[in-house]
Amino acid sequence: MNELVHAGARRPGGRSAAPARKAPGRTNDPERTQANILAVAAVEFGEKGLAGARIDDIAEATHTSKRMIYYYFGGKEGLYLAVLEESYRRVRDVESELNLQNLSPEDALRRLVEFTFDHHLHHENYIRLVMSENINRGQYMARSQRIQDLNVPAIAAIRDLYLRGVEAGVFRTGLDPVDIHASISALSFFNVANRHTFGTIFKLDMQSPAYIAQRRANVSEMVVRFVRK
Repeated sequence: MNELVHAGARRPGGRSAAPARKAPGRTNDPERTQANILAVAAVEFGEKGLAGARIDDIAEATHTSKRMIYYYFGGKEGLYLAVLEESYRRVRDVESELNLQNLSPEDALRRLVEFTFDHHLHHENYIRLVMSENINRGQYMARSQRIQDLNVPAIAAIRDLYLRGVEAGVFRTGLDPVDIHASISALSFFNVANRHTFGTIFKLDMQSPAYIAQRRANVSEMVVRFVRK
């Protein structure tokens, strides 16, 4: 006689055997579960910062459990760092598809500036996360080798287009690719990070299509003129 008891078979005494249960914490699609947790957590951390965010709220919004979140990410700080890494990965992945090497140096620079401006404009939560980590003095980002590695290609792309521009005689010499990156980031970042305070002080609608289009053109022109010979 087979020693295995089939689900639903009668046990001694006439009772049916209970169906086998899944082990706690199991999921049929762990990658999708983790992606969902990261997406919800990004908003939670962006809105409330690390200190104000609650794992309970993230668990409820994702229809999962604190136990599952701790299993995947090791805790609140681990989840926060994973959110930072994923946010940087997304922007660098798209940036790598700009094909800057196939454009003239000046066109490549303009394309990079406009991409950065547009990305920040349409990803306000990314800006909030970066601001939050600056409040934390960058201590969590400093733990991530992944974020360091993600930014290497970004600087390499700027270095490449800049050196091509210098060799072509259209860009001036003596500039640092990291400094060019900083200028692009700062000009693109401000338009989102300070839109409420700056707009209130100077009575500007910084979210109007006309203002955004003009500001986008101005930022691109400022960076190009800074680099141009």
